Amino acid sequence: MSKKTILSGIQATGNLTLGNYLGAINNWKKMQEEYECNYMIADLHTLTIRNDPEKLRNNTLDLLALYIAAGIDPEKSNIFIQSQVAAHAELAWILNCYTYMGELSRMTQFKDKSTKHADNINSGLFTYPVLMAADILLYQADLVPVGEDQKQHVELTRNIAERFNKIYGDTFKIPEPYIHGVGARVMGLQDPTSKMSKSSTIPNDSIFLNDEPDVILKKFKKAVTDSENIVRYDKEKKPGISNLISIYSAITGESKEEIENKFESKGYGDFKVAVAECVIEELKPLQNKYNELKNNPDYLEKLYINGAERAKKIAKSTLKDVYEKVGLVW
Repeated sequence: MSKKTILSGIQATGNLTLGNYLGAINNWKKMQEEYECNYMIADLHTLTIRNDPEKLRNNTLDLLALYIAAGIDPEKSNIFIQSQVAAHAELAWILNCYTYMGELSRMTQFKDKSTKHADNINSGLFTYPVLMAADILLYQADLVPVGEDQKQHVELTRNIAERFNKIYGDTFKIPEPYIHGVGARVMGLQDPTSKMSKSSTIPNDSIFLNDEPDVILKKFKKAVTDSENIVRYDKEKKPGISNLISIYSAITGESKEEIENKFESKGYGDFKVAVAECVIEELKPLQNKYNELKNNPDYLEKLYINGAERAKKIAKSTLKDVYEKVGLVW
């Protein structure tokens, strides 16, 4: 029986956070044993905001190194840079012509990003969910690992694919969202009601994968909790401590109940230090491997060139079928 296909990616903006690691990359590492995995660095998606070109290039290569350092094996998974596979942009244009304005206007992320970037509400910001659909459909993905906040994008992708298939016959596989369990949604340390973000401007809100151990410890010690001083999971009434419990659980594998019992006689101070220490230990091998890879740019270049070639071969088959069905000369 053939393996199911996975497609996922992370934008090449800012530093990766602990949330990116626990919610995405760490799960990708496990999935590559069971699925045909395609993991891209989504640099085209970053263009909806203004980037410093050199910084974007550096971020792209940093992300590539972090993928591998975190355990994504280029022998088991295809790792590539989105912009190096022209089929993404080509299919996105075609799918734009099968996507309705009303569908895009209902996308919650467009509303959120329009608020954050009110001085630059460009058409790419409006249509980037179609590029995301092209990313997924090019590789005939069965499953798309996403957080709860991204399910809407997979639903739009399914709608576009079903619409196209209804007109032209079986062309695209209809993908399903793959929602992770524990660790799928790590919240900010200062604002535990919002997802931990690469772009957060709140000091000490995010743990970055390249943070030094003393920085990680300091951030966790300053994490917002509550006045009860009891390590107990209650997402609604105790969002701060509940977030720390989720992080500890995701790394140690201990259940929330086990954690509550373990720290029953201890206060928040002890628990914050324990969470920080387990995060530091978890990230230590990743940071060592990342530094090693960054000192080997020739290897990284070989990797992304090979990854792009593999991705092009897969994407070409889908794109050729689409061209022929809509009447374009291949």
